[in-house]
Amino acid sequence: MADLKAMFEALGCANVRTLLQSGNVVFEGGRRSGAALESLLEAETAKRLNLRCDYLVRSLAQWSALVAANPFPAEASRDPGHLVVMPLKTAPGKPEVVALQAAIQGREVAKASGQTLYLFYPDGIGRSKLTISVIEKKLNTRGTCRNWNTTLKLLALAEGGQPNPAPKRSIRVK
Repeated sequence: MADLKAMFEALGCANVRTLLQSGNVVFEGGRRSGAALESLLEAETAKRLNLRCDYLVRSLAQWSALVAANPFPAEASRDPGHLVVMPLKTAPGKPEVVALQAAIQGREVAKASGQTLYLFYPDGIGRSKLTISVIEKKLNTRGTCRNWNTTLKLLALAEGGQPNPAPKRSIRVK
């Protein structure tokens, strides 16, 4: 994470902070944003760190909206460890979402909203057949998952507070 943070700083990002060891970076990116910033970060990570990975960048406003749009508020309160938010590279179409929902074999529930997928795993994530590879294949896009607790910590960190649940910065989720 130290190398990742240093790379962001070398690229001119300000107020760079990381959360956990899973590629969560909160930063001020200046005028660069969206897909152009994702492409730059992917290329620089390959060049500087010899790693190939996808970047999913969301502004503070987008991350706040993602939290506010959570279709599972009761589950977020009752069982936040089993509620997952999955930012996506591209928004899936309705046929892809229907195909994903048809592929669910257990009690999991998936709801899509634009470039975000919300997933609730009532029986836990570890043994579920609804894996990230199944999701990406059915939706025909790439994504990354964060549980609700981490989602709220990223929001708090981006808002300038401590990374505990509690609009100029971007949140980079890898």
